[in-house]
Amino acid sequence: MKQETVVLIVGAGPAGIATSACLNLKNIPNIVLERDDSFASLWRKSYDRLKLHFASQFCELPYMSFPPNSPTFMSKNSFLEYLGSYVSHFNVNPLYKRAVEFAFFDNVDCKWHVKAMNVQKNIVENYVARYLVVATGENSEGFIPKIEGLDGFGGKIMHSCEYRNGKSFEDKDVLVVGCGNSGMEIAYDLSNWGARTSIVVRSVVSFLFTI
Repeated sequence: MKQETVVLIVGAGPAGIATSACLNLKNIPNIVLERDDSFASLWRKSYDRLKLHFASQFCELPYMSFPPNSPTFMSKNSFLEYLGSYVSHFNVNPLYKRAVEFAFFDNVDCKWHVKAMNVQKNIVENYVARYLVVATGENSEGFIPKIEGLDGFGGKIMHSCEYRNGKSFEDKDVLVVGCGNSGMEIAYDLSNWGARTSIVVRSVVSFLFTI
């Protein structure tokens, strides 16, 4: 199986669907490949209390504003509703369960040749495009570093991408490693669920208090 298009987009997160929408408005043929079973899968499968970490006016996708009554920091579910409306309105139709395995640019025909595994059918699909857009994001893979003694730890170890809420951690001691957006939100959520939460930070942290 070989499909040809003008633009091939890898990833159906916000950046990928926005790229497809802009191309659709200009009637430029494009195909979106997504390895998961839905658009914005990282948002969909992330922890419950996730919100936009930037004010909403900086997170709108092209050609569609957020609803006028949207809060400054939109919740996960509200953002997913917005993305669903966006995909439908701009006729973005990702091909799901396609895991890209190989891509190269052919200097003879001046096109990108991409192989993707159709996980559902367990077959390899071939795509050819003049342009290739990689929109897989910077947080698509969870990483737990090798730490001395971790193999012998008797408690539960999990990456933030596996965390949903702190219900199962009530009255337990929990250590959160890192104080980025996810680390701080997860620590706060754990505390609200009654966990005895601590945070370990690699470098100096600055706090700004406004009154």
